[in-house]
Amino acid sequence: MPAIRLVTEVPGPQSRALVARREAAMPSGAAKLTPLGVAHAHGATVTDLDGNTFLDFAGGIGMLAVGHTPDNVVAAVQKQAGELLNQCAIVATHEAAVELAERLNRLAPGTAPKRTALMNSGAEALETAVHISRAYTRRQGIVVFEGSYHGRTNLTLAMTSKFNLFKKGFGPFAPEVYRLPFPGLYRRPAGLDEAEWVAWHCAQLDHAFTAYVDPSHVAAVVIEPVQGEGGFLPAPAAWLQKLRALCDQHGMLLVADEVQCGMGRTGKLWACDHSGVVPDLLTTAKSLGAGLPISAIVGRAEVMDAPHPGGLGGTYSGSPLACAAAVAAVDTIATPGFLARAVALGERMHGRLLALQARFPRLVGDVRGLGPMLAIELVKDPTTREPWLEATQAVNAATLQRGLITIRAGLYSNCVRLLPPLTMTDAEVDEAMDVLDASVAEVAARLGAA
Repeated sequence: MPAIRLVTEVPGPQSRALVARREAAMPSGAAKLTPLGVAHAHGATVTDLDGNTFLDFAGGIGMLAVGHTPDNVVAAVQKQAGELLNQCAIVATHEAAVELAERLNRLAPGTAPKRTALMNSGAEALETAVHISRAYTRRQGIVVFEGSYHGRTNLTLAMTSKFNLFKKGFGPFAPEVYRLPFPGLYRRPAGLDEAEWVAWHCAQLDHAFTAYVDPSHVAAVVIEPVQGEGGFLPAPAAWLQKLRALCDQHGMLLVADEVQCGMGRTGKLWACDHSGVVPDLLTTAKSLGAGLPISAIVGRAEVMDAPHPGGLGGTYSGSPLACAAAVAAVDTIATPGFLARAVALGERMHGRLLALQARFPRLVGDVRGLGPMLAIELVKDPTTREPWLEATQAVNAATLQRGLITIRAGLYSNCVRLLPPLTMTDAEVDEAMDVLDASVAEVAARLGAA
């Protein structure tokens, strides 16, 4: 039986009513990418207030690797809710937080002893990673990269790229943030192959640490092993390895932002595992909590212990409910079977996307990502690679009308990003990809790109 079931127009009357209440009660700056009012969800499906059931390829923007309302997570949260809602970890210690920290210390890349600090959001984890890095190195500078997204606090907005969508009107931003180019392979200059483009960027790193900032001033280099908002751009392994070597040479810390790309999203537990690069600190969130708000900074013990007692923490940091959910989620995600299934899911999706690109080469400029963290970039011309935002908006609208939730990504907002629950069945994947295929075909015909 198909997973998608549409019984009203999309959005239906009850969704429209709830969204109207939202718009009257909440600020317009709090974005909504679809007009759906959600009633309940499970696995890979979402049911709206009108009884329409959708397949979810947005996955809470990467929050739902284990799917909606997984049974073991729900049971863990229900049990925890009956025992302790919160005490504040600054006041006392609860079991779930310690269990989660022990698991993350064991699972984080590298063999050095680890420590884990628990926070509430990805942005908070990144900001805390900066605090820890500065405390350890006694330096101020933070290096980030074009296309990066690290959060919406003042410091993480300073670290984030894509100015108009995230930063416009919100300055001044925190100082001592230095932005370097990112070696996106799709938009490399004509005449350079991928290896030559990566080699050029490796050489530019040496230049940047003279021209932009001296490495003796840099506390941390913060990198997404796969850029999320930047358009699902994997960082080339050779370039990451060059960054690791420079950090080792100059005493800078390498911080991996795995808020979106971690927790099995790329087919490995951590995206940096694909390159073999071991960061000094790693931040994780989103799928860590299986839908509950929690994040973590995991890193070398000597680095993590640098801040003074009382320098880290917060009222809700490491809440018992979120920790219980995270323990259950991590126990699922870290199993070999789950990761193998993620790899198979990615291969199935990737094959369909390549076939779609072959059918519509004038529209689908690029297919990229790692494992099941995949995106297509839509362009007006495959030679000039001019971004086609309108086509991306049209594809996302067309998939929703057919019962599939997809959302945008990319520096130019012209990518359709795919972040399905990694628990999807083959039948659900094929049904979703059929919808995406039909939607791209419709848009290509309408815009003259067939």
